[in-house]
Amino acid sequence: MTDQHTHPSDLSNGTELPLDEAIIGNCVDVFAELPAESVDLIFADPPYNLQLRQELRRPNNTLVDAVTDAWDQFASFADYDDFTREWLAGCRRVLKKDGSIWVIGSYHNIYRVGAIMQDLGFWFLNDVIWVKTNPMPNFRGVRMTNAHETLIWAAKSERSRYTYNNQAAKSFNEGKQLRSDWTLPLCTGSERLRAGGRKVHSTQKPEALLERVLVVSSRPGDVVLDPFFGSGTTGAVAKRLRRHWIGIEESEEYVAAARSRIAAVVPSLTLDEVVLGNDAKKSGPRLPFRRLVEYGILKSGDTLYFLRDRSRSATVTSSGLLQCGENEGSIHQIARLYTGGSPCNGWDHWYYESPEGGLAVIDDLRRMALAMPVHAPLCEMPKIAIGHTDLFRGEPI
Repeated sequence: MTDQHTHPSDLSNGTELPLDEAIIGNCVDVFAELPAESVDLIFADPPYNLQLRQELRRPNNTLVDAVTDAWDQFASFADYDDFTREWLAGCRRVLKKDGSIWVIGSYHNIYRVGAIMQDLGFWFLNDVIWVKTNPMPNFRGVRMTNAHETLIWAAKSERSRYTYNNQAAKSFNEGKQLRSDWTLPLCTGSERLRAGGRKVHSTQKPEALLERVLVVSSRPGDVVLDPFFGSGTTGAVAKRLRRHWIGIEESEEYVAAARSRIAAVVPSLTLDEVVLGNDAKKSGPRLPFRRLVEYGILKSGDTLYFLRDRSRSATVTSSGLLQCGENEGSIHQIARLYTGGSPCNGWDHWYYESPEGGLAVIDDLRRMALAMPVHAPLCEMPKIAIGHTDLFRGEPI
């Protein structure tokens, strides 16, 4: 990224894509400046038109931090439909003929959005239900808890040869075909961006959700566009997975937060390691988690964090399992405690305290261990720093 925000007027007359940039502006205006059929994948998290008419309060009369932003206010359903039709038409213009689009919404808007998508010629592939493990309850007790959101995945047309990485998708479901119900928590803890004690963005999506979207339906080097960029979750995940990204956002406050966030992201996968086609993770060498303990890369008592959330943790045991309260099991089994029982790949969901600062995914440690010489003497083993402890493969020094 450059040191300056990109504005629509800075684009090169529609002849060049502003890759890995956050563009400040209205997405409909920006679409007109971008080259036609230039984007491989779009993820859109538009305003939901929640139609909140009054304050929301908990039973103890404290105020709920609800979505009351001006960008979610529309005078009528007709106004919302016109807005939706405009930005979806812009998406269709810039999407490649074999590209695909994801749109997320709730019961407030997703049916209207879906009908307009079909009217414009998009071809539906799946609707995915994101089941929230920690939804906000209905405090007034007049309806059921709204515990899910819906994602529509669609190709540009019925003839599109869209990307679907079937083997990679299976990595999110323990080697079985990925289902269309995804159990994931809301964005909380250290992942949630805050400024002065308040949320930077009221509807920030969890990185785990975007990770699935991008791994399943794009390839390294593809261009991923987000027309409602917000706090930059799409850009952060795209950079980590080595996709190019373009973000469009009207709020300079959001863009500033997104730029800072994305600048701190270090790609954790190389092009050859991203799971595609024949699934490199499945066909490559395997390594039990306990080997990290046996090699001294991790030690008994170390803490791992689920999806970078320091409020959700587990402790490494001497036998190479994880302990969480009274529960003990593999990295995959204990991860299920935080996904409401839904299977997930623990290598991609547990994070350790990196010596460079911050949290890093434990799959980095697995690759490090696989690169070690198997029969080398202890004194020749690569030295590794985990937290504040210097280790060789073997015993702490």
